[in-house]
Amino acid sequence: MPVDMLQTPFMSQPALMASRDEDFVKAMLAVELALAETQESLGIIPSGSAGRMRAALESHVFDVSAITTGIATGGNAAIPFVKAGRVALPNDLRRYWHLGATSQDIVDSALMLLLTPRLARLDDLLGRCRTAAIGLMEDHAETVMVGRTLMQQALPITFGVKVAHWALGFEQGRRRLAELALPVQFGGAVGVHSGWGEQGLEVMDGLAERLGLAVPVLPWHTDRQPIHALASAVDALAGAAEKLALDVSLLTQTELGEVAEPAGEGMGESSSMPHKRNPVRSAMIRGACRRIHGHAAVIINATAQPLERGLGEWHAEWTPLVDGVLLLEGALEQATVLLEGLEVNSEAMRRNLAVTGGAIMAEPVARRLTPHLGPDAAKALAADAAERARQASCPYAQALEALLGERHPELAGAIARDELDAATDPALYLGSSKAQVARAIAWLEG
Repeated sequence: MPVDMLQTPFMSQPALMASRDEDFVKAMLAVELALAETQESLGIIPSGSAGRMRAALESHVFDVSAITTGIATGGNAAIPFVKAGRVALPNDLRRYWHLGATSQDIVDSALMLLLTPRLARLDDLLGRCRTAAIGLMEDHAETVMVGRTLMQQALPITFGVKVAHWALGFEQGRRRLAELALPVQFGGAVGVHSGWGEQGLEVMDGLAERLGLAVPVLPWHTDRQPIHALASAVDALAGAAEKLALDVSLLTQTELGEVAEPAGEGMGESSSMPHKRNPVRSAMIRGACRRIHGHAAVIINATAQPLERGLGEWHAEWTPLVDGVLLLEGALEQATVLLEGLEVNSEAMRRNLAVTGGAIMAEPVARRLTPHLGPDAAKALAADAAERARQASCPYAQALEALLGERHPELAGAIARDELDAATDPALYLGSSKAQVARAIAWLEG
């Protein structure tokens, strides 16, 4: 069984098709040709040289397997690639190929080129998540459900508030990612454009413009802040996606049934239990995100790199950086489908509000009774009434009224039944839930 069978289903298939070895070779070629064009525009190499290079190399078929093999001896993909490109050029052009560059310039810039369209796709998917979430928030701004803390029923909230938190996590991550500018890399052997003087910075800036990459302040061979920023932004979005998947999978449990993943042919089926509808999309999201967290840890721990060139730290970044982005794209593809087709069972939410016999309303009931009974007696009465309601399967207000009459007949008439009904109605104890939904939507649309 190919190892890819266990890895690629968690990744975005369009991203995989655009991130093959051949695509990375094309990205390295794009960097080298843009470098030659920039140098020609500055009079560093003879006029017409860059065009002749492009004519010779754009149609050249690079031996990807040979380049891959060459990494083992050279330490990175640029060394065998540069050798192959030089051999494919006419003799008089070879001296101008890879002029003033070092391997890290080519690899880092090519990685930034490869990842630029992937970040655009992430932004698109996150935009769809935002739109779907806003629709759910508007539809369920007043859909009451129980809020849970430490996996136990706590107090009422609305489903709209829950979705708002999912949406805010995604949108905060999207804005953080959108602020990143993937920079070109060009510094030469030790990062100071040796042999070029101040013209080296002109080459770096011109190369960035031609490639559509950001202009860094300085070459960043061992200043890995751009990579750290990208990896941590990807990891933050993975956390947001995993939060969605975790909540949805918990709410889909048979005993709760408050939401369900979108139905689809074969989705969620079990190999042995025909009755099951497993939250497979949530599982795929969580599986991808767990791996992203691991990849981010590798990159973050490689941030401090020695002197003027990383000794293994730089090399350790390549796979987790690309895989992390491809895994996030795959997770967001699943999250988009999940949010756009999420099935919400508001009736189950209402049913689950009554599971404790009204005990989740003991806190507001105790607050209402405290002026009459004092805090301790009020809490005890509220809790006992909730237990009686659960055992007798009767409304909490009814049990509360009866218990009040038994224990405190002197309060007869002091607290009206409609007051008790209001105090035990979850829909009347939602705090700022509706206002929070409105505020979240305004921020998301702003």
